[in-house]
Amino acid sequence: MSQIPSHVDTLIHADWVIPVVPRGTVLEGYSLGLTDDHISALLPRDETTAITADEVLELPGHALLPGLVNTHGHAAMSLLRGYADDLPLMPWLEQHIWPAEGAHVDAGFVADGTELAIAEMVRSGTTTFSDMYFFPDTCAATAQRLGLRCQITFPVLDFPTAWARNADEYISKGLRLRDETKHLDLVNIAFGPHAPYTVSTDNLLRVATLAAELDAGIQIHLHETRGEVLQAVEADGARPLDTLNEIGLLGPRTQCVHMTDLGDQDIETLAKSGASVVHCPQSNMKLASGAAPVKKLLEAGVNVALGTDSAASNNDLNMFGEMQSAAFLAKLSSEDATALTAADALYMATLGGARAMGLDDKIGSLETGKQADVIAVDLSGPECQPLYNPLSQLVYACNGSQVRHSWVAGSQLLRDRHLTRIDLPELLARANDWRIKIEMTQQA
Repeated sequence: MSQIPSHVDTLIHADWVIPVVPRGTVLEGYSLGLTDDHISALLPRDETTAITADEVLELPGHALLPGLVNTHGHAAMSLLRGYADDLPLMPWLEQHIWPAEGAHVDAGFVADGTELAIAEMVRSGTTTFSDMYFFPDTCAATAQRLGLRCQITFPVLDFPTAWARNADEYISKGLRLRDETKHLDLVNIAFGPHAPYTVSTDNLLRVATLAAELDAGIQIHLHETRGEVLQAVEADGARPLDTLNEIGLLGPRTQCVHMTDLGDQDIETLAKSGASVVHCPQSNMKLASGAAPVKKLLEAGVNVALGTDSAASNNDLNMFGEMQSAAFLAKLSSEDATALTAADALYMATLGGARAMGLDDKIGSLETGKQADVIAVDLSGPECQPLYNPLSQLVYACNGSQVRHSWVAGSQLLRDRHLTRIDLPELLARANDWRIKIEMTQQA
């Protein structure tokens, strides 16, 4: 048992604390102490009488839980929210999204789009996000300035974009960014090869080799649709997952995004490699890409995390919606109402994501010594009443608007629904300017 501190920066009294470990635990009448950037106390309220604090927060009707971890997204694409809806994946990408990106994406687009995404994520309980997009240096700087923890997976592609000309330049600029940000506590850099159909096997091998040398993470879109897998088999005679396993790209630091088309042998390969799966249920449903077999993955011991994907394919960055969708989709696709419980969904949205990123020693659960990434959720409203089980209500009844407070590394980013570091009216005006600019280009 850790020693009770005599003084903390912030002492929070809430009705419930949901620490995530042990899984399914709900602590009633507990309090949380935050000191500097870490959790310094977690104990029953009646044991806090001797603790002094710079600030004491009384939060009746609230639950405290670790901040949510959005393990996959493209933050700047929030500026393309609703731009090309109701289309299959490849026509959506090739005929609409990629042309729009070619016309508009620059550092300014990424800065404004990332800030818009961060505003949305903070207001809906996310304290850590993973991003894969162009101008990752701009995304990293924006997240650091606004105080949100992030994993930046710098893109690697075989073709030119506004950020780089070829795989050599993508990798070179990404490694430079890694060196420039290694002193930042909130920023973690990983490799982001887009997908096996946009990155050659030779370049994927280079990524695997470099990542192993640097002990760096890798995030890749993989087995997103059945058509993608069939095309690879016809072209190369092998499923993409098997190719990645053969070249050594799969491992405990690998994050496989989507994974909707999986057979039993694929799941066995994932389990043996230690790789994580990042499940994006709402995006996959909207694009009719398929559904990851989450129940089978969990039964095989594969770590599963949750991500929103981009606001252009979702259309929100709300992890409460992802938890609910993940649970419902798993139950429906397996025809088993017990397939994914509320506790399992919350684990995937917190410690599962932290583990996928290699950050589970720092975040993902409320434990003394861990980083003070905490959210307070108000369960007193009519949509959460009557309240029999706080954990169940968080997953099945909350929509993100109940998040009242948020801290990242002990710094409060949301105070009673007010963003402390973002001028929201000014940000929304910039977002509207981008809408006008993009619409004018589309009509030209």
